[in-house]
Amino acid sequence: MKFAVVGAGSIGGYLGARLALAGEEVTFIARRANLEAIRANGMKLIEEDGTERIAKEVRATQNMQEAGPQDVVLLAVKAHQVGDVAKDVRALFGPDTAVVTLQNGIPWWYFYKHGGEFEGRSVRSVDPDGVAAANIENERIIGSVVYPAAELVAPGVVKVVEGNRFPIGEPDGSESARAKKISEALVRADLKSPILPDIRSEIWLKLWGNLTFNPISALTHATLVDICQFPLTRDLAAGMMSEAQAVAEKLNIRFRVTLEKRIAGAEKVGKHKTSMLQDIEHGRAIELEALVGSVVEMGRLTQTPTPHIDAVYACAALLAKSLAEEKGKLSIQRA
Repeated sequence: MKFAVVGAGSIGGYLGARLALAGEEVTFIARRANLEAIRANGMKLIEEDGTERIAKEVRATQNMQEAGPQDVVLLAVKAHQVGDVAKDVRALFGPDTAVVTLQNGIPWWYFYKHGGEFEGRSVRSVDPDGVAAANIENERIIGSVVYPAAELVAPGVVKVVEGNRFPIGEPDGSESARAKKISEALVRADLKSPILPDIRSEIWLKLWGNLTFNPISALTHATLVDICQFPLTRDLAAGMMSEAQAVAEKLNIRFRVTLEKRIAGAEKVGKHKTSMLQDIEHGRAIELEALVGSVVEMGRLTQTPTPHIDAVYACAALLAKSLAEEKGKLSIQRA
């Protein structure tokens, strides 16, 4: 199959390298130093056990027109970057091209094939100008949830921290022929990719932790274990998660783990900095709307109070605004 990876960062690089090593035809859409490194050397993958493998038989380009139509587009940019690439990504589309969305948080297409009173509604906090919805047809969408952690440690070099699970699912819950082909390709690449009948519940399960620990860590500069072991922030996280669960359940979502187990799982991760904290420390834009703003929006839609989430969202939004205006970054320095 022909795969285009839009966003050759940590997750895109991981997926693309594994697929190429398994014999799939992979084209990376990349920029600057990353593009040059992939062109010159291929995509290097450092596995969890330290084994190094190089996917040399790959293409890399900045120009999607040059890449041409693909069987599958792996959309691996962050949620707030989708609008920036949505128009150009159309050059990768043939009549039957599928788009696998790999963003954290609630996707803009969430209510497509959802049923009920919100059927077809776009999630405006994630796609405020409607650019993604206008350029990526809902019929092409296959949802996914990214569980692995990886780092782009150098241009063209991805280090896998842990995990290999990428469940996918059709918005209507069907086990389609195209989903089976994509799942089989990912499995051949030594990845776990079950086809789920309810991808939205899996999206919420991952989001449940992200919407709490990410902004709290960005505001406090604390790691997961610190947040979970400090009574006040542990209670704040539990309050936010309770509100999110109430919102999700009004949308017919059921969580397969308890709130206490989800917090305990985060605590076990230890001294880990969330992606949002890392972005704050490096002066990068944060995924606030997809992870938090979208839940605020859904709280309003379902008439569900979310006071804890609202307060954390307001503080994190102001922090993001201040850092963007100053083109700054923020970290704790030893005095």
